[in-house]
Amino acid sequence: MLKEMIGRRSEKTKNVIERGAVKKFAEAIGDASPLFTDEEAGKQSVYGRNIAPPTFPVTFDSGSIQGLDLPSKGLIHGEQKYVYTRPLYVGEEVYCWVEVKDYYERTGSFGKMGFLIVVLSGEDKEGELLFSEERVIIINEAARKEMEK
Repeated sequence: MLKEMIGRRSEKTKNVIERGAVKKFAEAIGDASPLFTDEEAGKQSVYGRNIAPPTFPVTFDSGSIQGLDLPSKGLIHGEQKYVYTRPLYVGEEVYCWVEVKDYYERTGSFGKMGFLIVVLSGEDKEGELLFSEERVIIINEAARKEMEK
């Protein structure tokens, strides 16, 4: 169903890690670390500035992959893992893109399900890779049928 999408990627999209957004995100996930919100604590830290929480990239715009039209219902969040080369700094620009890494299907007690593996990557303005996030999206039977229309 989505095998032909493997290897396709979006164009790079610029994101700015804004202080207010980091504060709201940290509050939403219940992480009160002063590394995220307190400017003085950030300056005194090993990083010399505030950083974003590790899962903050879920808020980034990574563009869209032409032809990859997933339904808004019937998708299940499978797995997600991050790899960082360094923390993300408050105020910096991050250029993100997403790529389809793999797609496979399995049949189980809930019918046929698709497993879409996508990788979100982000780099700084000099082109240095900052992070990658691998995400597994499970497409249930109802969503598969919707996509086949």
